[in-house]
Amino acid sequence: MKLRDKVAVVTGAGSGNGRAIAMEFAKEGAKVVIINRTRENGDETLMKIKDMKGEGISLEADVSNSKEFKEAIDKALEYYGRIDIMVNNAGIFDGQDYETTDEETFEKIINVNLKGVFLGTKFVLDNMLKNQKGVIINIASVAGIRGGLGSPAYTASKHGIIGLTGDAATNYGKDGVRSIAICPGMIETSMTKDILEDPSEETQQLIDSIPLQRTGKPEDIGKLAVFLASDDSSYINGTPIVIDGGLVT
Repeated sequence: MKLRDKVAVVTGAGSGNGRAIAMEFAKEGAKVVIINRTRENGDETLMKIKDMKGEGISLEADVSNSKEFKEAIDKALEYYGRIDIMVNNAGIFDGQDYETTDEETFEKIINVNLKGVFLGTKFVLDNMLKNQKGVIINIASVAGIRGGLGSPAYTASKHGIIGLTGDAATNYGKDGVRSIAICPGMIETSMTKDILEDPSEETQQLIDSIPLQRTGKPEDIGKLAVFLASDDSSYINGTPIVIDGGLVT
């Protein structure tokens, strides 16, 4: 098992990519701390982990709320004593363009997607630095590499995540803490459900533009996260890893 006895925190693990990451971690022996805004969904993920004889706990917190998020991390540290892996996955999407995005919507997306990554990194750093080891995996997007999705707030937040990842990698790599960004393309989650179920020609053109001619599964992201969290990737630090079937090639 590649992550045996590692303690891994996964935010937004109540569904989609976050759930897949949490479950793949558990399969590889990690003790998984689920942090989700909706407790019920997080508990569902924990039940699935326990059904396959995995170990973990489920906590409720909004990653854009500093007090709630810090309390959840503190509970994880109190329960397990350390955090080896931090996956900042929680995120939201709104397909509004420049003309229709208001300031409130823009700030909400930035607060969850970008501020949440900043806070997650900030809150685990002390423990990782004390132990002189740790892996921080931030879930960005191909939208963080190029625009064009029609959502300026989402695109800005994902570009920002890649920037935060590089900054943390540069500053804390010498202390044994690696930081990596995963940039998914079109993955079949609740966030992309409306897009993928749209029968329009535009949707088909999007799928046709993927060289592999198909969309990805959350499990693809989970398996990549296992590799990046494990010692198999010990020399990978600071870089955005694209997993998109060749979409942005």
